[in-house]
Amino acid sequence: MSEDFDVRSRVKCLIVDDMEENLEVMSALLEREDLELLTARSGNEALELLLGHEVALALIDVQMPEMDGFELAELIRGSKRTDQVPIIFVTAGAHDQHRLFRGYDLGAVDFLYKPVEPHVLLSKTEVFFQLHRQRQQLARELRERTESLRLNEIFTAVLGHDLRNPLNAIVNCAQLLERRPDEATARDVARRILSNGRWMSRMIGDVLDLARSHLGGGLPIRCEPMALDDLVRSIVSAYQITHPALAIEVTGEGSLTGSWDADRLRQVLTNLIGNAIEHGDRGEAIRVQLDGAAEDAVIVSVVNSGTVPGELLPRLFDPFQRGKPTDSRGLGLGLYIVQQIVKGHGGDVEVQSGVAGRTVFRVTLPRQPPVS
Repeated sequence: MSEDFDVRSRVKCLIVDDMEENLEVMSALLEREDLELLTARSGNEALELLLGHEVALALIDVQMPEMDGFELAELIRGSKRTDQVPIIFVTAGAHDQHRLFRGYDLGAVDFLYKPVEPHVLLSKTEVFFQLHRQRQQLARELRERTESLRLNEIFTAVLGHDLRNPLNAIVNCAQLLERRPDEATARDVARRILSNGRWMSRMIGDVLDLARSHLGGGLPIRCEPMALDDLVRSIVSAYQITHPALAIEVTGEGSLTGSWDADRLRQVLTNLIGNAIEHGDRGEAIRVQLDGAAEDAVIVSVVNSGTVPGELLPRLFDPFQRGKPTDSRGLGLGLYIVQQIVKGHGGDVEVQSGVAGRTVFRVTLPRQPPVS
């Protein structure tokens, strides 16, 4: 096989015959690197293969015991998953018009007679292999165009609606500062401007990361040795300045060092702690637990009082879902970006909600980045 050949571009052909020697002959005639051959010696074996594979063509022997080729074709045509599979019957029988009509009534596209002429077999099957490749290409292009349209809708929504809220807040703060330029007001307004500016920056960053993850094959991750607890404490300190009445407890055990992308993990932790602040019970402390007991990974858990509605849990990391219909904090890209960053580190993120009235986001980070 040539080094530049992509195995994923193979099309599949199903050959069904109860005689092993016939399967071997047909396989030898059709064998090539861009074609995967599936063989079955009975109708039941063929149906099992069709359940797990998308085939471009089925070559079916007519005269088989237990279930003949016509009966198999009827079952193939009766299933929604396989009703579009082209069928060529292969038979050693005479050119019987009745059998031909029955075969075509069952959806056959052609008949081949044994002994099969190699040039005829190759030319007829190639037509269906090419048609299958064209359908696959059209399906890929349709998916890409659909995804591009969805991304465009997100960008439009963010620019036309979500960014308007913090921008209006910044404008209003500037007007207030202009009317009341005393020092106390200036400090308060400056904090609001800074907060809303950061809010806008996060949303823009999330949108750009979404585009990168969809169009560029994943988010770029640049790992360097670092201490995770130092990063967590700096993030928590920043939140405690803006939320002085809120208690955030950080605990750690074991070794908390590894090779990670500090900027990307700052996105992860800022998002998870921010969600805990926004959606948790303000009267209860938020806990950030760092578990470095394992030799190969560190586990970060962000725990807050309160629960996520059960119907939202399966869709929590979907970039197209909001937490609430009236939520003005954006399109819910944050948790999707969290998931993509953690995956980029070779890790995993999961959520548990409802146990003891709490919600726990648990991130598992391998200490070393995955080998690319």
